[in-house]
Amino acid sequence: MAVQSNSIGALSRETNVKVTTIRYYESIGLLEEPYRTASGRRTYGPDSFERLRFIRHARDLGFSVDTIRELIELQSHESEDCSHADELARRHLVDVQTRIGQLRSLEGELERMIEQCKGGSIENCAILESLSDHEHCTSNKHTKLDIMIGRKTIS
Repeated sequence: MAVQSNSIGALSRETNVKVTTIRYYESIGLLEEPYRTASGRRTYGPDSFERLRFIRHARDLGFSVDTIRELIELQSHESEDCSHADELARRHLVDVQTRIGQLRSLEGELERMIEQCKGGSIENCAILESLSDHEHCTSNKHTKLDIMIGRKTIS
């Protein structure tokens, strides 16, 4: 898709990235500062569209901003070996696999808590009892779990 010189709003619509996010990416150097008209209006060309599409897809795949910065830097060395890109992707895969393991542990713990709850009164609720004391859990793998939800990491 060839994108002509566009406003930030048009770039946002074309890439499905919020205007505030585009400005943030500019402020941290992931996206180059755009050309500005005499009136100060930002204008973006095809390169900005391609870069933002790259960033968006990398973020959708869970890559960190720092890793995306490294990947963008690698793009400027087209003739070099891609082993560093491979290393970054492999490292990210290990992180994803670790989180999946943590999520499976969390899933098992939640299933166990729910299964133990036989109904009745709140004072005898197995779910609330488990949440009140970590000793009731069968695993401690869920003590510090960072999960990507949408675009935010929660702990």
